[in-house]
Amino acid sequence: MGAIVTVDQQNPSPEVVDRAVSCAKAGGVLVMPTDSVYGIGCAATADNPAHMRIFDIKHRDRAQTLPWLVADVEDLERYGRDVSPAAFLLARKCWPGALTLVVRASGEVPKEYVLSATQTIALRLPASELVRQIARGMGVPMATTSANTHGATPATSGHGVEARIVEAVDLTLDGGPAPIAVPSTIVDCTTPELRILREGAIPGNKVRELVS
Repeated sequence: MGAIVTVDQQNPSPEVVDRAVSCAKAGGVLVMPTDSVYGIGCAATADNPAHMRIFDIKHRDRAQTLPWLVADVEDLERYGRDVSPAAFLLARKCWPGALTLVVRASGEVPKEYVLSATQTIALRLPASELVRQIARGMGVPMATTSANTHGATPATSGHGVEARIVEAVDLTLDGGPAPIAVPSTIVDCTTPELRILREGAIPGNKVRELVS
C-alpha cells in the first residue's frame, strides 16, 4: 500500500511538494486533489513506466491518452502547436480553472501522450497550488486522469478514492474535499468552431460567450 499524506491544496508545505516531486521523478504514480476532482497521475516524461501503470490501475483502454495538468499559462504555447486565438483567449479568461483545452501537440510532447488519430493533447491549468508546484518541481506537466475505476464516479475527496487505487499507487495526497467537485469542461480548440467534448464545471454556453 502506498503512503497517504495530508496536504493543504492551496498552501502545501515544501516538504509535501518535495516528496511528491521525488516520487514522480522516480517513476511513481500519485493520487492528488485538484480544484475539480481527485486525479491519478505521473510525470509526463517519455518512456515513463508509470504512464502505463495508470491505465492498468484504472482499468482503462490503453488506446486512450491522458490529459496534462500544466504549471503556467505559458505552457499552452509550449506544448500546443498552431494554437488558435480562441484557445489563447479561453486560457487567459479561465485558467487557472476547470477548463481543459484540446490542441494540436507540439514537438515537446512525447509521442505516447499524443492522440494519434488527431495529433492532439489535452491541457489544463488547475486552480491548485499543490499540482502547479509539483509540475514546476518536476519541470514537466502531470499526465493525469480522474482517480477512479474507468467508468465509475470520480472521487471528490481523499476518503472517496477507492481503497484498491490507494493501495496500487505510490503516494496519495489527501487534501480533503475538492473545491468544485465537478470534472472540468473539455473543449476541442482545433476546429474553426469550438466543440464541447464534455460539459463539466463551466457550462458550454459560457465557454462560447467568452469567445464571441
